[in-house]
Amino acid sequence: MASLNKVILIGRLGKDPEITTFENGNKKISATLATSERYRDRDQNWVEQTDWHNIVVWGNLANDIADGRRNYSKGDLMYVEGKLRTRQYTDQQGIVRYVTEVYADKMMQMAPARPAQQSSFGQPYAPAVEPTPGYVPQGNANESNDLPF
Repeated sequence: MASLNKVILIGRLGKDPEITTFENGNKKISATLATSERYRDRDQNWVEQTDWHNIVVWGNLANDIADGRRNYSKGDLMYVEGKLRTRQYTDQQGIVRYVTEVYADKMMQMAPARPAQQSSFGQPYAPAVEPTPGYVPQGNANESNDLPF
């Protein structure tokens, strides 16, 4: 039986990528990526949910980023493609922990969106990198057809 492990994400970098160089010269890049979605709750209020993803880059792509041939920084809108990997480790208290990461084999910066730009769903494109307390998204005239959940 065949299987497929493929992840495609578009989101914003939560911090500048961190570079680790090992004794053998191999490089590892670590970053976080925020993806957001908006939906209406049962009371018809807009809710924005942000998920954070751990991104790991190895090989030639890591070398390009570390050597400055690709320059990414916090807030950049990114397209990331790769596969999911889950690893385990034991913390200082002896508890076994699990971490799921996206091992990226493709990472490209996308053109920044202008504030008035519309998404393909007719909503203004304004992804949230960090949730803002008290933020209530404003709707538009095309939102009356939304499902009530």
